[in-house]
This record gives sequence, structure tokens and C-alpha cells, in this order.
Amino acid sequence: MTRAAAHLRMTTAVVLGVALGAACEKTDDSSAVDSAAPGRIEIDVRPEAAAALATISADGLAADIRILASDEFEGRAPATPGEEKTIAYLREEFAAIGLQPGNGDSWFQTVPMIAITAEEVSRLVVSGEEGVGNYTYQQDFMAWTKRVSEAEEVTESELVFVGYGVVAPEYGWNDYEGVDVEGKTVVMLVNDPGYATEDPNFFSGRTMTYYGRWTYKFEEAARQGAAAAFVVHETAPAGYPWEVVSGSWSGPQFDLVRPDDNMSRVRIEGWLTVETARNVFARAGLDYDSLKASASSGKFEALPMGLQASLSIHNSFARSDSRNVLATLPGSDRADEYVIYSAHWDHLGRDPSLEGDQIFNGAHDNATGTAGLLELARAFASQERSPSRSILFLAVTAEEQGLLGSEHYAANPVFGLEKTVALINMDGLNNYGPTEDIIVVGMGMSELDDYLEAAAATQGRSLTPDTESEKGYYYRSDQFSFAKRGVPGLYTDEGTVSREHGPEWMMEQKAAYTAERYHKPADEYSEDWDLRGAVEDLQLLFLVGERLANGTEFPNWREGSEFRAIRDSTLAGGS
Repeated sequence: MTRAAAHLRMTTAVVLGVALGAACEKTDDSSAVDSAAPGRIEIDVRPEAAAALATISADGLAADIRILASDEFEGRAPATPGEEKTIAYLREEFAAIGLQPGNGDSWFQTVPMIAITAEEVSRLVVSGEEGVGNYTYQQDFMAWTKRVSEAEEVTESELVFVGYGVVAPEYGWNDYEGVDVEGKTVVMLVNDPGYATEDPNFFSGRTMTYYGRWTYKFEEAARQGAAAAFVVHETAPAGYPWEVVSGSWSGPQFDLVRPDDNMSRVRIEGWLTVETARNVFARAGLDYDSLKASASSGKFEALPMGLQASLSIHNSFARSDSRNVLATLPGSDRADEYVIYSAHWDHLGRDPSLEGDQIFNGAHDNATGTAGLLELARAFASQERSPSRSILFLAVTAEEQGLLGSEHYAANPVFGLEKTVALINMDGLNNYGPTEDIIVVGMGMSELDDYLEAAAATQGRSLTPDTESEKGYYYRSDQFSFAKRGVPGLYTDEGTVSREHGPEWMMEQKAAYTAERYHKPADEYSEDWDLRGAVEDLQLLFLVGERLANGTEFPNWREGSEFRAIRDSTLAGGS
């Protein structure tokens, strides 16, 4: 089934512009790469690297995408026949390319998972001096448990409003200071204080930080000893409407199988609609909007609300195993140091309840990124001499279930994170044609921006910050699993300005995809796709990886980043 053995590869170079042509005339002595410091990165495109770039082609990408997004692969859901076909294809392709298994003598890393389904959720009962309020599941609130337990409940648990629920030492911020929430139920605002103020010097202004993600808020509540935790939903700061909340957190909730069965988590996690929150606050004689404003003032103090909450959940479980796929290109000099390219191979599978098309083919999300991973592997393997450092090509599972495959690898790395130089992640490649720019999701967070900027200069292109940075997309794809353990991750998106059609046309194409095809059976490969833009973007990512793999430095996060201290500790030999 290997495509590499089935057809000849295109080797016609894609034009990279005058800058690349000039760069190719330089000496192939790569010693200069070690002297460049972050902030003044140089990309010296050696003739051998230029030849490798030319192997990345639209035809090669399309061939892999057609296969991975075909109905035969059944939507690539974890723990289904679609998974078996997908990982077999990737193993065969990586082997045909000439790579080595990335987990000892195995191409796979087992990812044990569990699906927890809330079969019965009671009403949320909030009592106080003003009487009792009863709130309806899915309509007024969402609730679940990450604990592997048949039943979890809180009974007359004291409610405490903790602002944004953030403890951020680098910002001198602690919403839990002076309050004991042990065994209590905390109520928190969505996003982080910077979003509310829009002050670019406060947190990151409208750009969401790690502290704005609901995942962090629940984790921090557990560290503080809370019994339950609720985030108040508002559409603008959350980045999605209530229907996304009620749909995403109902039905089976997947997680990794952990040694403690998640008993370190709070008993119950959930969301409140903003209308419910206003009603609950009013029962306590409090004004939600006034307290919301004070929560970002820098003078906020957590507030016991004088109310008690009761709620119970009964669960069922299903355990399964899925697999990450790992392939390595060993380095020539510093083989114990790794640059990682990643993409998630999984999608949503099939839904037999649908009429007509039941398969979520996931062509753009993320057959494109997985195909890009194979193209990059072929490009690097085509060079006569491997880079100094090793390269790991990591195709992860269960991204759509909450970044579970990348989380499992980052928590159980085959190659130590202290020796991991950086990660370059691909989640949806450009199928709209060449662009004048490339979006950097999380731009300004790490020194990897400097490497990409230098690479983009070889194509006469520029970097553009994420146009919806308040939605926290950086924390919603697989690089985040590595980032929160200190490893800088580069995550790009298609540019904003089509070279042939302009910015408005590009915006229309993206909006149409989101409205009509994203996470729908309609996300299928089309022969009308223009993959020239994807080829250019992959060539940039190749140049960044090539530069890192032949350098000696370990890129870091910018000063002030929430991940900087972790990276510094890891590189210094800490844990």
C-alpha cells in the first residue's frame, strides 16, 4: 500500500524567489549556523538543502491526502478499523522513506485511553438565605467528572468566587490568595484578566495566555483543593457559543488512563451559562457584572458567596488503546538531541446516525498535516548527509479528544525533553494557493519566530500574528502539550493575503471552510485544491527544522512567557 514504491516523485523545484537563488550560491559550509544567536538568525540554504526542498511537491501532498482522507480510512477515529489502516499506512511510508522506528524497535507508542460518559446528571441545586435555585443540565450548566468513578457528587458545598482562578507568579497575580477553598466549589470567569482590560502590557492583552484556558483553570482548582469548579461561559471571551459547550461536553469524554485514575482532579468540573451565573450571584445579593469588573482590577479578593451547591453524576466507562506513530532520522553528530515535527493523524470517524454521508473524512483537519509530515520526512531523508541532530517525525492520536496523544508522549517522552530542541506542529495546511504571508499562532511567545522570519525572507514573505489571538488557538493544538513542559513549539496557519486574489478573498475561503466543512462530513479532499501554498509553507518549516537540526543552541521562550521558567529549569538539569 506504500505510495513511495508506487510512483515516481516530482523533483521540480518550486520557485522560492530571488533570495533563495542567491542563498544557494553560498558555500555549503554549515559552520556559520552555530554562531547565529536568536534575534539575528540566518538561513543559509546549502545546495543540498535546496535540492531537498525541491522534493516537496503539490502532487506528493495530494497523493497522501487522497488516501488518508478516503472513505476507506473511515474518518481515522482512534480505536477503530480506521486507526489500524492509518497507522499501517504511516508505518509503511516511513519505512519506505528509509527512516527508523522511533520507539526502540517499534514504530508505535501505545496510548491507553478511557471514555467516561455521564449517564445521569442531577439538577444543580444552589441554596442560600434567599431560597433554593434549581438549574437544568445542558440548558443552564454543563458538568462532568474526569475521575474514573461510577459516581461523584458534592453536597451543600460552599460556593466561592475566585475571579479568573489564576495563579501567575510572573505577573504577580494570585486569585486564591487569602482564601481556603478546600472541599468547596469555585466559580471562575473565562479567559484571563488581560482580555478584559485590553491592556497589551497586562498579561498579553486580548491575546489569551495559558491562564485563560479552561484546562488550566480546572487544574489550578484541583491544586487548591477544591471539590468542584465551574467556569462562567461568555461567547466573546470563550471564542465559541454555548452550543459548542453543551455539545462538546456531553456524551463520552475521553482522557488518558492515569495511575491515580484522575482522583487528583476536582470531583466535578463544569460550565455555567452567563445567565445562570447572574441568577446565582443575585441569590447571594451580589452583582455579577460589578464583580467581573473588579476581578481584572488588580485589587480583587476571592469572595465566599454564602451559597451552597449540590450536584451528582453517575458514569459509565469504556477503555481502549490507541497509538502514536514515531519515526526517526538519526543525527550525524549530536544524535541524542532531537527536533520534532508533529501532526495528528486522527479525526472524528463515522456517525451511523447520520443520513447520507456518515464519514468525517478530515481531509483538511488533519490529513493535510499528516501528509505534510511525510513530505518533510522524504525531504530530509533525500539528503546524502543527515543533519547533526536527530529528527523525530511524530504522528499523534486523539488530538480531537483533547490532545491526548501528544499529552501522553510529552508526559512519557521516548527522547528526553531536556534534549528536545523544539517542536514544529502542523494542523491543517493551506489549500488556497500561495500567500504573501504566513500566520504564526502564538507569535511573540518564543524565539522560534526569529527562525521562521529568516526562513520567510527566502521567499519574500512576512509573518502575521494570529488574527484571533483572544481565542487561544495556541493552547488548542498539539504543540501545547510540549509547551507546558517547557519545549518551544512553532504552530503556523495559512496566510491572510492570497498572492493572486488578495486578503478579502482569503478571508472568504477560510470563513466558508469554518461554516461549511470544519468537523463535518464535508471536509473531503477536492481536486480543486491549490496546494502550492502548502508546499511553500512546508518549505519554510523545512528550513526552520534544517537550521535547528544543524545548530547547537536550544531556542527559548521570550522573557515574560508563562513557559520560560520551566524551560530554564529543564535546560539547567531540573525536572
